[in-house]
Amino acid sequence: MKITVNIWRQAGPNAPGRMVTYQVPDASPDMSFLEMLDVLNEDLIAKGEEPVAFDSDCREGICGMCGVVINGQPHGPEVTTTCQLHMRSFRDGDTITVEPWRANAFPIIKDLVVDRSAFDRIIQSGGFISVNTGSAPKAEATLVEREKAMRAFAAATCIGCGACVAACPNASAMLFMSAKVTHLGELPQGQPERTNRVVSMVRQHDHEGFGGCTNIGECAAACPKEIPLDVISTLNKDLRHAIGKGK
Repeated sequence: MKITVNIWRQAGPNAPGRMVTYQVPDASPDMSFLEMLDVLNEDLIAKGEEPVAFDSDCREGICGMCGVVINGQPHGPEVTTTCQLHMRSFRDGDTITVEPWRANAFPIIKDLVVDRSAFDRIIQSGGFISVNTGSAPKAEATLVEREKAMRAFAAATCIGCGACVAACPNASAMLFMSAKVTHLGELPQGQPERTNRVVSMVRQHDHEGFGGCTNIGECAAACPKEIPLDVISTLNKDLRHAIGKGK
């Protein structure tokens, strides 16, 4: 496959950026998208040019490190992570535009790499369980309704990649935050801190500069783990309850 790629190049956070066009004449349909970028970088290094900076780690769709906007879509045309997107999703001769996540809360570090530590600070503000629950109980000691357990497991699959923010016209992180609130709030262990958790996380979300949610649904459509949109209703319900209690 011969592929033309238009890639956002930016030397640093305060440097001007621009789109640069490259040719990848020998891409294989079996390559992942990141492997195609690897081939491009090998060619750039051989020419003495600066390789394209991009994030990756496990390359198995688990860690959430990878993530770029491909032809206007976070992670590209398939509902998967960038590292699991394969070049067979494109055609020979295609031109592909590659950009970083675009959000004030995700400042660009270099090229396609953005700083997503805002997500970490949202988790640090309340996305955890700190109460002492004692030693590990027997599996059947605390019964959990199947519906609640399945909903908690579904929400817990969020990998924090940031595609929801990149897809949202408001650059909101509501789907990410709601997934964390829901997966803890549906389980018994998460109940003691449930009210304080949602207030603290929403406050941190707004402090980081993420936009407000207007329930457009682009976030759920772009999510590689298919987090359901209704987790946002759970967060809103918990937040209304907390406000009612004067939190």
